[in-house]
Amino acid sequence: MSALSPAEFITRWKSSGGAEIANSQSFLKELCELLALPHPEPTQPDEDRNTYVFEKAVKIGNGDGTETDGRLDLYRKGHFVLESKQGTERREAEADEALATVTKAKKRRKGHADRGSSMWTLVMTRARKQAERYAQAIPGEWPPFLVVVDVGHCIQLYADFTQSGKNYQPFPDPTSFQIWLADLQQPEIRERLKAIWLDPFSLDPSRISAKVTRELAERLAKLAKSLEGKREPRIVADFLMRALFTMFAEDMEIGGFKTGDFTQLLKDCRGKLDSFAPMLEALWSEMNKGTLILNCFGIRRIVA
Repeated sequence: MSALSPAEFITRWKSSGGAEIANSQSFLKELCELLALPHPEPTQPDEDRNTYVFEKAVKIGNGDGTETDGRLDLYRKGHFVLESKQGTERREAEADEALATVTKAKKRRKGHADRGSSMWTLVMTRARKQAERYAQAIPGEWPPFLVVVDVGHCIQLYADFTQSGKNYQPFPDPTSFQIWLADLQQPEIRERLKAIWLDPFSLDPSRISAKVTRELAERLAKLAKSLEGKREPRIVADFLMRALFTMFAEDMEIGGFKTGDFTQLLKDCRGKLDSFAPMLEALWSEMNKGTLILNCFGIRRIVA
């Protein structure tokens, strides 16, 4: 079967429910195809060679010196541990109950919990804890991601880029760590999942911040060099410091600034050198006094 489009994939899986094992591997294989990722590899007798497989065997410590056999639903060394569950839509659960009551027929397969219920939340929370226990059982590493999947419904992401195993947090934040099936329509969501498979540390906010900082430093260095030929280095340094502080005030929304105020001022002054210098002088003069009286620049009137 050729790879499905995002819309076809969503349509195919949105009504899934019931048997976890029967659906999980099919769902994950087709997800790999959707994201243009390699499929998991066949397992081998030498467990050390099973670095990207379904059902990886691990020994889980019980805290009393004994161990329990466990199996990871999907594992990729240095990338993630994935634990899958299978929920059931509430309407399907209600249909099952009605069918059993009226006909006493055998129920259809049901999942671990009705989606949208408090029990579903509890099941997913337990799955997250189980994934963490499995990650702890992998010798010599803590993968940066835990992935919890309700097959055909939701993918939850948790990350610990320190690889200490002590700080798995919702990724990228508590409001958007859940990827719903319909979200796979969005290219940026598919790219996020693809990165977890291929280069998880590219999603590390500290590395992204460092990269942005380096790029900004390079740009500032070029700007300073271009200005120093016309002005004394001290004057150039003072100008850049004031500009950076004003950008900081804008970002933090302090001193009367709102996000975008200073940026908009700079855009409005583009190509208008005669008005650019007076506007900045007036702005910084008022900032020195602890006030912003720049209504004509679109900046709100604030008196300290």
